[in-house]
Amino acid sequence: MKEAGTDLIVVSAVCVYNGEGRLLTVRKRGTDKFMHPGGKPEPGETAAEAASRELLEEVGIDIAPNHLEPLGMWLAVAANEAATNIEATVFTAPGTWDAHPSAEIAEIRWLDVDAPLPTDLAPLLTDHVLPALARPK
Repeated sequence: MKEAGTDLIVVSAVCVYNGEGRLLTVRKRGTDKFMHPGGKPEPGETAAEAASRELLEEVGIDIAPNHLEPLGMWLAVAANEAATNIEATVFTAPGTWDAHPSAEIAEIRWLDVDAPLPTDLAPLLTDHVLPALARPK
């Protein structure tokens, strides 16, 4: 539910794993929180199309929208915008991947989800996605 006095941004994001089973997180230039690669859909784009495009632009991973697997949709506090919520559609990319920072990405970090979590993760990741990934399938 959207809180009064807050803006709402619609985004798509993708969970990507490397060969060691670590989850990809990214930090955009000028920010201090790590999150999934992803971003806002362009006019006429589906959530999966936006996720696929953003994945290629931000970290060089090329996967077709129809190969992304839906994980869920959540409302969360935006990590880097004051008084803003995000409505995030989150996907997983099957397989394992290599990534490199591109476009507005300043840094990537592979997260060991079984280790103690760093304190600089976005609320969407800590409050919604990591608990969803931890549930038995």
